[in-house]
Amino acid sequence: MKKIVIASGNKGKIEDFKAIFKDFEVIGIKELVPEFDPDETGTTFLENAIIKSETGTKLTGLPVVSDDSGLSVEVLDGAPGVYSARYSGENATDDKNNALLLKNMEGKENRAAYFTCVIAVSIPGEETVTYTGTLSGEIMEKPVGEHGFGYDPLFKTLDGTPLAYLNPEEKGEISHRGNAIRKMLQDEALFNKLLK
Repeated sequence: MKKIVIASGNKGKIEDFKAIFKDFEVIGIKELVPEFDPDETGTTFLENAIIKSETGTKLTGLPVVSDDSGLSVEVLDGAPGVYSARYSGENATDDKNNALLLKNMEGKENRAAYFTCVIAVSIPGEETVTYTGTLSGEIMEKPVGEHGFGYDPLFKTLDGTPLAYLNPEEKGEISHRGNAIRKMLQDEALFNKLLK
């Protein structure tokens, strides 16, 4: 069975990709390179996704899938953006990040925001390919719901559905990551290269 490596230490994310790449042996990169932690020096989700996948391929000699994602808020000039996970500083947590976002949104009428996910796939000897998915909506005044993670409790979709009201399957149907994954799954050329 062909191997494919996921450039993440997040068990949930690795399980998600196992469900996608059913015909492959899916391995989390930490199993092969325990100290994997490339400097995400990119200024965009695209650049950081490529850094992670290409670094992973160099280190393992195997196809590597990475993703980079986050939240951009219009009135905050696109912040938190690529700093979504560490928005509130070095010891950032979801709660601290959400509290800081709400503080920075005080008094703001324009609450438009969107999530972005870029998936990058590096294959030895091939050009890296990328897939982008987005989900547009608005930042709410306070957190609601009990599903999801990150900024989900503060985000509602354009039809007014709070993201944290949705279970993982429902969220996957509309989410930025779900949209990027669907684009990847439609790329027959990619799977032909992976199965070579």
